[in-house]
Amino acid sequence: MRRPLLILLASLALAGCNGRSERAGGALLFGSSQQAPALSGSGEWLAVVSDRRGRPTVQLRRLSDGAVVTVPQLSRHQPHSSPSLSWNGRYLAVITQRGRRRLAVITDRLNGRMHPLPLPGGREPVLLSLAPDAQQIALQVTDQGRWRVELLDLSDLLEPDRPPGQSLSTPALSSEP
Repeated sequence: MRRPLLILLASLALAGCNGRSERAGGALLFGSSQQAPALSGSGEWLAVVSDRRGRPTVQLRRLSDGAVVTVPQLSRHQPHSSPSLSWNGRYLAVITQRGRRRLAVITDRLNGRMHPLPLPGGREPVLLSLAPDAQQIALQVTDQGRWRVELLDLSDLLEPDRPPGQSLSTPALSSEP
């Protein structure tokens, strides 16, 4: 049993697990304290949560040139956690706090709007994941001490954020054989 495990570990090492970290422009992408990375579907944008003046704050970076882009709609609503980006980075979903309540919000960076996603019944978001086209969001919530995952349809709230060249009539790939 030990020999197959050694072969597996050696194969992983040879396949590229070299322990190097990705750097942009020769520097670490953000700073020494960063967590919860989220990459846009296009690979053009990276969001991370970093400490800023003692508060966890989402920072957004365009990877092509390393520029940090501000998201002014989120500046008053901190701390931040669990960022998630749509395909082209138009939409940034994050969990923030208003008073003592945690709240999931989606920021539309194209038009500057922030869309709060209120959860009735005392449920509070813990983690979230935005679909690449921004038409759904999965939320891990707490509900009276229990953990649940809920899916919300955002198609009436947000325009689709699709890869260039993909129209609304482009059929989706099926997972069925």
